[in-house]
Amino acid sequence: MRCALPRWAGPLAVKAAVFITVMCCALAALLGVLVHVSVTDQTVGRARDTALARLRDATEAYEAGDQPRPGAGVDPPGLPAELRELAASGRRGTMVAETDGRPTMWAAGPADGGRALAVRVDHAQGERTIQGLDRAIVWSSALAIGATLLVGAFAVTRVTRRLHTTARVARRITAGDLDARVGDPLTRDPARSQDEVAAVAAALDSMAASLQGKLLAEQRFTADVAHELRTPLTGLHAAAELLPPGRPTELVRDRVAALRTLTEDLLEISRLDSGRELLEVDTEALGALAGRVARGAGAGTRVEVVRDARVETDRRRLERVLGNLVGNAHGHGRAPVVLTVDGPVITVRDHGDGYPGYLLAHGPQRFRTEGGSKGHGLGLTIALGQAEVLGARLDFANPPGGGALATLTLPQQP
Repeated sequence: MRCALPRWAGPLAVKAAVFITVMCCALAALLGVLVHVSVTDQTVGRARDTALARLRDATEAYEAGDQPRPGAGVDPPGLPAELRELAASGRRGTMVAETDGRPTMWAAGPADGGRALAVRVDHAQGERTIQGLDRAIVWSSALAIGATLLVGAFAVTRVTRRLHTTARVARRITAGDLDARVGDPLTRDPARSQDEVAAVAAALDSMAASLQGKLLAEQRFTADVAHELRTPLTGLHAAAELLPPGRPTELVRDRVAALRTLTEDLLEISRLDSGRELLEVDTEALGALAGRVARGAGAGTRVEVVRDARVETDRRRLERVLGNLVGNAHGHGRAPVVLTVDGPVITVRDHGDGYPGYLLAHGPQRFRTEGGSKGHGLGLTIALGQAEVLGARLDFANPPGGGALATLTLPQQP
């Protein structure tokens, strides 16, 4: 059974929590050992001083021939063998040992005949003090570790949540939502000091605002240029119609028509950029619609209906998408151009040199040219924009058999 972690509990939060826990445990262990050693030395030291003082008194009484005091004697039972050997060699020493089931501090010194004069002091209270101290150290360390871990987890959670918010906003901006902003609380109050996360959030918001401003300026420029061109082009078209028949007149009319088409394309792109396009949805048979697109494109387009389907869509926009794809296949690829309908998936394939690498990597780009080629104009850009309005997905690929393949996947009907 697996426990689901909160969304903020990513690798950074886990690593930080583990690091805090390890450091707290290490610090608690170090302090516990230091306190234990210090208190043990003091407790044992006091017991040793007491035992040695009693040994001096017992030695004076023994040398004076007096009766040994209680707790003192020559070669008493229970005296540790190591301490007995030390006293027999003519030296004094102390040792803590279990005697009759109780901790005892022994002190021994030399006596006549190679024997040992020893005294013992009850050390049970000292042992209880040390054990109580150890328990207090363990409990206080556990409490300190728990409190530190909670405080650290709270602090890390705040940081990771802010980082996740920043990452989420960055993904929204990447997806095209240029109105998305982090709005980190530390960036709203200039008087408050900003940390690194707030600095990143402020930089992301500034970048999004700058990008949005540039794109809006580009959209306004495109729309203004297209609108300004419409009036003189209308007059130029009317004037071209008055020219006498002939080859020069045909060339002029052809160029004027190309300029009018380009202007209409620019206007359409500006409308798509505004994001305010509305759908006029109706039920359409994709096989019949593909046939109309192929006939409108002229000869050289083959339609294959693998599996027909009826979908709820905007007929004009869908025809615009397919018409631009077929026109691009004729203009930049080679015959045969095949328009295939397989349920809600429609493909357009030519047998030319395929799409350029930049288009496969980054999608259609306006007026992009590369390697001396004439590029792909605005047709694919409009097709992609209209597909997004339809809620469809448009993919570009170079299939193994050669040529270029555009795949339009319409949304599934409920």
